[in-house]
Amino acid sequence: MTTPEAAEKYAAEHLREWADKGYAVYNPHEKPIEELPVIYGFNNGGRPGWYAAVAISQDGTVLGQHVCSAECYMPYDLGINEGARPDRHETFQKHYPDGYRMDFVQHDHPGVVEACRLNCEKHGASDS
Repeated sequence: MTTPEAAEKYAAEHLREWADKGYAVYNPHEKPIEELPVIYGFNNGGRPGWYAAVAISQDGTVLGQHVCSAECYMPYDLGINEGARPDRHETFQKHYPDGYRMDFVQHDHPGVVEACRLNCEKHGASDS
């Protein structure tokens, strides 16, 4: 277990290292970026030291999950940041072979809300 001071220092270093990176885009056909489907990353809650990071496609398919000690690590751990987690992009490219763009948003973002609705619809679950 690390000290709170060490965790804060490590988080600050991580944020500095990734601050100038944009969000990843896979665009093999050079389409206008806004036409690409979105893969959303978001914090799905939890507690300090144990937050649930989720990557969900615009069509409602969950493409990745990760437990993070703090939200600041989620964009990297989910592969949202350009250059982060090439292993995750293998999965993303299988799902969207014609391209996609990444975005990290709040859990109540309209795109996430719709993706979650579609996910429930696919799996026969109710949102009530």
